[in-house]
Parts: sequence; structure tokens; C-alpha cells
Amino acid sequence: MAHDIVVGVDGSAEGLAAAHWAAREAWRRGAGLGVVHVWHRRPRPAPYIPLDSTEREWAEKLLAGTVRSVRAAHPGLRITDRLVCDAPVAALLAAAADADLLVLGSRGLGAVGGFVAGSVSQRVVGRSARPVVLVRAGRSAADEHLPATDGVAPEEIPETPYRQVILGLQTDRPCDGLIEFAFDAALRRGTGLRVVHAFRTAFRPAPVPSVLVAAAPEGPPPVPRPPARELAEAERTVAAVLRPWRARYPSVAVTETVAEGRAAAVLIRAAHDGGLLVVGRRGTDHRAGFHTGAVTHAVLRYVGCPVAVVPHD
Repeated sequence: MAHDIVVGVDGSAEGLAAAHWAAREAWRRGAGLGVVHVWHRRPRPAPYIPLDSTEREWAEKLLAGTVRSVRAAHPGLRITDRLVCDAPVAALLAAAADADLLVLGSRGLGAVGGFVAGSVSQRVVGRSARPVVLVRAGRSAADEHLPATDGVAPEEIPETPYRQVILGLQTDRPCDGLIEFAFDAALRRGTGLRVVHAFRTAFRPAPVPSVLVAAAPEGPPPVPRPPARELAEAERTVAAVLRPWRARYPSVAVTETVAEGRAAAVLIRAAHDGGLLVVGRRGTDHRAGFHTGAVTHAVLRYVGCPVAVVPHD
């Protein structure tokens, strides 16, 4: 299926938000959009299917309704649709094989405090050879932009700036494809790129004796910062990794954030006001069939903005 952007839809609010985000991204890239809905036959129809309809008819209706919604919002966009009867994960991976990007809906935190076990989006992210963007329900064009003044919707003012693109960067094995994806996303949006790197240090402050905490008039003393030497070395490494990319994308304003701490926590905080978070995924756990990595898994659970997961070696 030769499309630059492919989106998988399933009739959920997350799937609809993903379809509209994918349409906006296709428009930014001057590309077409392929909308895919995967269904499979069951021994008995699902309880939500009307008695006077077959599973296939219901699937066709769902796909057609999503495409109508996207066409209405993006009348000039080239859109095709495809209905597939197959296992969802395999079908979505096949549909995205010739695409530049696959977009899916994401539940993030559910009623039980995490991903539903075996969720389609999670398994696709772990297996896809293409970048995958996951979008939460309720995300709209307005959420991609900074707040507008005087109560005017951002989509009504084309020059309203986009929110920053956030890149989670590892410096031990930096990946060109991951960095390029983030710079390109910032360039297409005409916005800045914030590069975030978290590092751990052997330095740990000594515990404060409880007797001193109790005696302190304003609580415990402040926690010491990590050694300046280690912070400076991490900052120099990040600057060296980004130097050729700054030269390649001179119009992208880049800011660097280097912090000591767990990578997931640092990224979640950094992405709070971002428009798109870009993270990497290394390799595949062939025994489990998929592997997202602890940091990627965490940000997919807790980050509210769309998250792009770029696979790399």
C-alpha cells in the first residue's frame, strides 16, 4: 500500500483523533493518506453489531464514517481507504510496510492504571520497522499550537506558532534516523526543537539523619546537585552529537536540556507543553515477539501529546 502516511482506525475516539492527526501530518508533508480498518470474523458477531448487519457491513460503515470525517476537515487531501480481514497487528504492519509513517490511537493510562494487556498499538510499536505515532483521544489541531490570545482558536490563525517538538536523545549510540525525524518534524512545523538528555551519575547525596530533619526549622536541607564536572561533560557530549544537525537544519531553533535523573521521568516532564515527543526503540525481543523498552513504554503511558516511536539498531 504505497502511501506516505497510513493510519489504522477502529471506531474508537483514539482512532478518530489519530486519523485527523495523520491527515494534518500528510498535509504538512504534501503526501497522501491511507486509512485502514482491520476486522476479523468471529464465531458469533460482537454484541455492539446490530442484528440486521453483518460484521463486514459494520466494518465498512465504520471505515466510511471515519473517511467522511477526515475529508470534511481536509477537503484537498488525497485519501484512500482499505478494509482488511486479518489479524490486526499483522495487517497494520503490512499496510505500513511501504509508508513513511504509521499513526495509531493510544489509550495511555486505562482504568487499571496502564496498557490493556496485549493491546494492538503496543504490539505494533514493538514490531514496526517504520516510525509509529500514537495519538490520544481528544487531541485536536488546536492542541498542536500555543494558546491563542483573545479567545481566538489557533486553527483560525495560521501564524499561531506550533508547540515545540521534543526529542529524547541518548548519546552513547545516537541514531541518525531518530535525530533526523525530530529535526524534520520541527522544520515542517516552523517551530523549535528541544533536545532532552538524561544521565545518571554515581553521585548520590548522603541520607540526612532524622534528628537533623526534625531539628531543622524549615525542614530538611536542600539536596546537593550532582558534580558540575559530570553535568558539563554530558552537556558537551550532547552539543557534539547535535553539531552536524544544527548545520544541516540552520532554520530550526534548538534548545538543549541535560538533567540528572531517570530518562522516563525527565522526558515526561519535558513533554508536558510539547506538541510532539520523539523517542527511539532499539531492536526487537524475539522471544516475546515485541519490545518497546522501559522508557518508551513509560512515555506512552503518561505523556499526553502525540508520541513518535522511531525504530533503530
